[in-house]
Amino acid sequence: MGSPPGRGRSSRAYAFRAALPCLLLTALETGPAAAQSLTPDLFNPSRGGFAAPDTLPTRRTAGVPQAPSDAVPQPPDPNDDPRRKSDAPATTRVGQVPTYGLPAANGASGSGYDSLNRKRQQPKLYPGQPKPKRAAGPGSPVPPAAPVSTLGPPRIAPPPSETAHKTPVSPAMAGNVPGQPLRRRLKADDDAFGAVGDYAGSFLIKGGLELSAGYDTNPARLNKPVGSPVYVVAPDLLVMSDWERHALVADLRGSFSGYTNNMPATIDGFPSPSPVEINRPDFTGHVDGRFDVDRDLKLTSQLRLRLATDNPGSPNVQAGLQKYPVYATYGGTFGFDQTFNRFQVAAGATVDRTAYTDSKLTDGSTFSNDDRDFNQYGGVGRFSYELKPGLKPFVEIEGDNRVHDQAADRNGYLRDSSGGYAKVGSSFEFSRILTGEVSVGYSARNYVDPRLSQLSGFLTSGSLIWNASGLTTVKFNTDTQIAETTIPGSSGVLVHTYAAEVDHDFRRWLTAIGKFTYGTYDYQGQNRNDKTYSLEGNLIYKLNRNVWIKGTLRHDILDSNVAGASSQGTVVMLGVRLQN
Repeated sequence: MGSPPGRGRSSRAYAFRAALPCLLLTALETGPAAAQSLTPDLFNPSRGGFAAPDTLPTRRTAGVPQAPSDAVPQPPDPNDDPRRKSDAPATTRVGQVPTYGLPAANGASGSGYDSLNRKRQQPKLYPGQPKPKRAAGPGSPVPPAAPVSTLGPPRIAPPPSETAHKTPVSPAMAGNVPGQPLRRRLKADDDAFGAVGDYAGSFLIKGGLELSAGYDTNPARLNKPVGSPVYVVAPDLLVMSDWERHALVADLRGSFSGYTNNMPATIDGFPSPSPVEINRPDFTGHVDGRFDVDRDLKLTSQLRLRLATDNPGSPNVQAGLQKYPVYATYGGTFGFDQTFNRFQVAAGATVDRTAYTDSKLTDGSTFSNDDRDFNQYGGVGRFSYELKPGLKPFVEIEGDNRVHDQAADRNGYLRDSSGGYAKVGSSFEFSRILTGEVSVGYSARNYVDPRLSQLSGFLTSGSLIWNASGLTTVKFNTDTQIAETTIPGSSGVLVHTYAAEVDHDFRRWLTAIGKFTYGTYDYQGQNRNDKTYSLEGNLIYKLNRNVWIKGTLRHDILDSNVAGASSQGTVVMLGVRLQN
């Protein structure tokens, strides 16, 4: 009985499908040697194979090296794991917090702001350190791996140094101005508008010149004022050594006051019909030296010069002068300074000479002033003890002998004399707020001529500087001198001077100075006493370190117990100071 056509074909197909696995298995086990082996290339379409499903273990992966086509895959050997070949123990992840995903702002630029609105700061680099490369963003090629460093992570900021949190030093102060050779470093200067100076070898040199003009209502200091325009030329020079040992300092200051009008001279304080030129030079200079023998012994010296004229209104001014005679006092001191722990001894010998030029009279003749010339020889000693830092009391004793070129003066008096002084005081230096010294004592002088009485009196001397604040400075000075005179019957003049000065800086470039001076002139043997008062104000506008503008207003008063000898005068000046 035959089967239907469609049903027979279906049965044969079903039987073939059921027998196919058995045939394949038989062929693989009993096939000839030329049959294809099972290799990874069997499933490689490029080598004639067919595409393997994703679950096959021999699927190629990008970046993973493959075995040769003729090699049979072997199971991995656990001993071939490179991690096992290292002697270092495996790292542990116990206690570590895992990080999932990508952190915020990953792949952002190294500058600007990130997605969290945080400012990215560029790291600080050492000189010569290469700039780090930017982080690679999405799609960027993978940068090469950085070399392994055994020095640890790089430092982001330089370590602290001696200049941390300090004001930067300008190239001029540091001595390394671009384009110029290295020079000596300048010392710090508290005055932002003070003269800088310059070095010549190991010496610091500062110089200045003041040029001013104005009006003086009574330049001759007459009882009846006669005014005149005035101009003043005042140079100054300061030279200081910069040595580790020893020292040398030169301080030279001068001025010349010129008047366009001639003034009448005075006789005993009264005006004379003969005019006189009252132009006056003035110079004060000294050169101080110190030689350090050792730590405790120093040799000291000083050379000094004073150049001036008699003060206007003085009774020493002759009648009928064409111009004031000029006198010069010059000399020196040579001594030593020895320290014994806190005790200090300083002593020196002094030699000085005073000489006057001849007087020129209005009639064309000259008058000799040789009787006013004299030499002075003496010595001075000072003993001090440092009680504590900043406080050093002292005792000072001085003695001298004056010998005139002519035994008798123009009035027949023998002016040779001997005398001295003794004083006690102390020096101060309290935290740089109060510095200086002050002393009191007694001075006396005896003359060869019995008609001249002893010249003696109370002595004050001192110089104090008080830094009241960073803007205000107060200065106080006092001095006592015994001066010679030509008045018949008078032994000499005991001069006391007291001065107080206040300096205030409204700005670093604007300074006001107020000064008050009081003096007494006691002409012993003549019952003449003169008192002087001077009130002065200065305003200084500092354009820069080299140019200052200065205005001066001063009022002088001479009060004498002699009738007609008193006077007053006002001076107004405006000028410029040039300095370096």
